[in-house]
Amino acid sequence: MNELELLADADSRARSYIAEIGKRRVFPNKDALAGLAVLDEPFPERGHSGADGLHLLDSIGSPATVASNDPRYFGFVVGAALPAAAAAERLMLAWDQCASSFNNSPIAAKIEQVATGWILDALNLPRESAIGFGTSATACTLVCIAAARRALLARKGWDFDGDGLIGAPEVRVVISETAHITVKKALRILGFGVRRLIVAPTDIHGRVDPDQLPPLDDRTILCLQAGEVNTGEFDPFTALIPAAKTAGAWVHVDGAFGLWARTSSKAHLAQGIDGADSWTTDGHKWLNTPYDGAMAICRDAGALAAAMNSDAVYSSAAHDAQKNLNLEFSRRARGIPIWAALRSLGRTGIAAMVDRHCALATRVADGLRAAGYEVLNRVLLNQVLVRSGSDAETEAIRQAAQASGEVWFGPTVWRGRPAFRISVSSWRTEEAHVDLLIEQLAALRRDLGDNQTGVATALPLPR
Repeated sequence: MNELELLADADSRARSYIAEIGKRRVFPNKDALAGLAVLDEPFPERGHSGADGLHLLDSIGSPATVASNDPRYFGFVVGAALPAAAAAERLMLAWDQCASSFNNSPIAAKIEQVATGWILDALNLPRESAIGFGTSATACTLVCIAAARRALLARKGWDFDGDGLIGAPEVRVVISETAHITVKKALRILGFGVRRLIVAPTDIHGRVDPDQLPPLDDRTILCLQAGEVNTGEFDPFTALIPAAKTAGAWVHVDGAFGLWARTSSKAHLAQGIDGADSWTTDGHKWLNTPYDGAMAICRDAGALAAAMNSDAVYSSAAHDAQKNLNLEFSRRARGIPIWAALRSLGRTGIAAMVDRHCALATRVADGLRAAGYEVLNRVLLNQVLVRSGSDAETEAIRQAAQASGEVWFGPTVWRGRPAFRISVSSWRTEEAHVDLLIEQLAALRRDLGDNQTGVATALPLPR
C-alpha cells in the first residue's frame, strides 16, 4: 500500500468513526478495555506495514475511545471539534509545516497573525496584545506567569535573563481559594512553591472576595479566573483589577473556557476583565477546535516576546513569530484550526453557540431540581454542579450513569463533599440530548430509592 492509499484508508476509517457518533457507547465497555492488552507487543525486530498498524489502531483503538465528540458527553468542558476546524487540521497535517516563523511557513505565520486579530476582536481584549498559540491552558499559563515575573523584576531593575532568581527581589503570587489545578501546576513548575502562594478567600459562589483580598504591591502577580471549574462563576473583576493596578500588581486571568462568555449575551459576567495584563484560554474547550490548541494572551506584546524569545544565529525571526511567543521552537500551526473555527462561526455563530449551551445548562438544572436533585450553583454559565440526597447516593448515581455507556460526566468535590459536574460545551449537543440525560438521572434516583441494597443500576436511554 503506497502513501496515498494508506492515507485514503485512514480517511475511510475516520469517516466511519465519525458516522458512528451518537451510536456508540460514550465510555468503552469492559471488553473494549480488556482488548487493549493486544497492544502489549514486544518491540518488533522488523517493522510492520503502515496498513497493519492502521488496522490495529482502528480495530482495538476505536472501541476503546471515550466519545468526547458525542452529544451525550458532559465531562470536563470538552467541545467536539467543529467540522471546519477538523478539516483544517487534516490539511494542516498534510502540509507538515514547522510553524515557528515566516521563513519556515509563510502560510502558518499569516493565518496565525490573522487569527490573533480575530480573537482579540471576538473577546474584546486590548488590540495591542500578543497571542502565543500553545498546547494547553497549562502551558499558556506558564508562559504568561513567566512573562509577568520577568516584567515585574525588570521594573525593579533586575536582569532576570542574566542573573536568574538567586538574590532577586521576591515576587509574590496571590491565587483564588478555588484556583484551577493547572494554575497551581504552572506556578509550581516556575518555582514559586505551593506553600508560599497567598490564597485569597472566596465567597459562597467560589469567587474571590474583594473585602478579603490580601495586600498587593508592585511585586505581586494576582491570578483570577473567568469560569470557576465547578460553578462557572467569575471573579468580580471590576472591584479586583482596579485595586491590583493601583498597587502596581500584574493581573493574570485563567479563562480556559469562561473567557468565551465575552462573545455572547453573558459578556457582563466578565465585565472589567480587559483591564488585566494577561489571559489564557483554550480553543479545544468552548470554541470546539481539535485538542492541542490554546492561547497565551499578553497586553504587553514586548514583555511576552522578550520572555519567550528563542532566536538563534541560524534561526532569527520577527519578535511576534510564534517561536518567540510560547514555549515551543519546533511547533505545529495550532492557530490554523482556531482560525478555521472562527471563520466558520463568525461573531454571531460563536455567540449563538455559547448562548445555546448556557440555556441547555439551565434546562439541565431545572430538570434535575424537579427530579429531586440539589443543584449547588447558580448556573450562570454552562456548568451544573449537582448532588443527590447523600454522599453515597451521589457517588452511586454517577457511577451507574457512567457504567451505562449512554452518558458521561465526571466527579468533583465541592465544599468538602462529593458532587458531580455536568458541562455543556459541544456544538453537537441539543435539547433532546439534555432531556435524555435528565430522564436517565431521574430514573437512577428513583431506582436508588427503591433498591434495598442501596446500589443504583444503569438504565438504558431511549434512542
